[in-house]
Amino acid sequence: MKTEFENDWRTKSIESLEQTFWPDIRYDEESYLVGTCHKLRKKPLQEFKTEDLRIMIGQDIGTKYLMPLAIEKLTADLFAEGDFYPGDLLKMVLHIDKKFWLDNPAFWDSIANLISGRQEEIESHGISTDLFYTVGPKSSR
Repeated sequence: MKTEFENDWRTKSIESLEQTFWPDIRYDEESYLVGTCHKLRKKPLQEFKTEDLRIMIGQDIGTKYLMPLAIEKLTADLFAEGDFYPGDLLKMVLHIDKKFWLDNPAFWDSIANLISGRQEEIESHGISTDLFYTVGPKSSR
């Protein structure tokens, strides 16, 4: 998928791409999730693993920059697995907020194309596509 980002966007962190910098925190005083999100915002995107994508997309942090990476992972393996179960990245992607899909219809189209005709297989993994189809720019199957 072609992106509108600069050529070296994968070498940059979410912080660098968004030009927003969160204050330093004491990781021992924060929850695992908060600490992990802070750390991942500083990590170059080219180093993101499936679990990193799952976490950050699930928290809607840097989703605009992470979606091309998620689409690549899901294209290679629709049921790419983070730390929980096969398909946990797909489940997070399918549950992204409606505003993101409305603002980024090309990403919605890419995901819709990936899951098209695989409904039964997706459901056999305990993943629902209902929300995705009701919030997308086309809102149809």
